[in-house]
Amino acid sequence: METRKKVRIGVIGGGSPELKFRQIAFEVGKLIAEKGAILICGGLGGVMEATSQGAKEAGGLTVGILPGNNPDQANPYIDIPIATNMGHSRNSLVALNSDVLIAIDGQYGTLSEIAFGCIYRKKIIGLGSWDIKGVIPAETPEEAIKLAFSS
Repeated sequence: METRKKVRIGVIGGGSPELKFRQIAFEVGKLIAEKGAILICGGLGGVMEATSQGAKEAGGLTVGILPGNNPDQANPYIDIPIATNMGHSRNSLVALNSDVLIAIDGQYGTLSEIAFGCIYRKKIIGLGSWDIKGVIPAETPEEAIKLAFSS
């Protein structure tokens, strides 16, 4: 039996974003699901929750790689919670287990995930996030998804 690997899109971003970034994250999640990809994120609130909600409402599969040791701490839109008990160190696992990363807003935790993405040679797209080497800027959720799926 032949199985086809699904694309895993990691969405990284702030835990307490402004409303506009929550809306952007929701749309990114929706588009990820519509493309048939799997959403990977940190599984908590903010950008992670908004993206997960968008993906779930569009029928997608969501994976949350959590910082704590309790899978019940995941936001309600996570299908597969993975407890790590690693704190911020779990950011490495989010980057490692994603084929592409989309950074939305974010502070130093997001920056650490971007750094891990660079170390693991992942494509990283930014929507209102860090403007640094290694991050491809996008203006809209649609552009970010188009970039994520382009070679």
